[in-house]
Amino acid sequence: MNKQLIISKTEEFVKQTLKNAEGGHDWFHILRVWNNAKLIAENEKVDIFIVELGALLHDIADSKFHSGDETLGPKVAREFLKKIAVSEEIILHIENIITNISYKGGNFKQTFTSPELAVIQDADRLDAIGAIGIARCFNYGGFKNRPLYNPQIQPKLNQTKEEYKNSEAPTINHFYEKLLLLKDKMNTASGKKIAEERHQYMEAFLQQFYSEWNGLK
Repeated sequence: MNKQLIISKTEEFVKQTLKNAEGGHDWFHILRVWNNAKLIAENEKVDIFIVELGALLHDIADSKFHSGDETLGPKVAREFLKKIAVSEEIILHIENIITNISYKGGNFKQTFTSPELAVIQDADRLDAIGAIGIARCFNYGGFKNRPLYNPQIQPKLNQTKEEYKNSEAPTINHFYEKLLLLKDKMNTASGKKIAEERHQYMEAFLQQFYSEWNGLK
């Protein structure tokens, strides 16, 4: 099977698998990450086939929606890729990308690195910040029935992976616990440049949010 056909089959598989997913982690999230990854990859020395496959499959079974099971995503990806006769070497690379891409509270130590993971990770993090990042953040907060903001509940920095995963804090806290930290965690020059502008947008949003919350505007 040629590479383009594999990408097309993967695209269809992901669309079908995520057709009822939460709005911030649905097919359109995957599509944006895929497009971001291809854009960033233009300036990096990477295997574009692995970048595209990894971007398409990076959230195929996000642990947040599967009782915290972090083994499911790599497993689903492996079963699908074996079915369409992708080589074992590539399957292992995709499994490692899925296992190591997530933020997980910022204290998670990656056990694997590759130029392809660096590109996809930046692409995924770009979708977590800026205007779309704000929209996704509040969409997920609503999905989890979290309050928008509570001045009495302070953001908790340096959370363990478990604390981060089990947090029920107000949505605004997530900006300080993750989103505003991503700018300085980008891997590529292209990712850093795009992240800078999106970061400034979030800072302006928060300033406006607090002004409105306190009745100053």
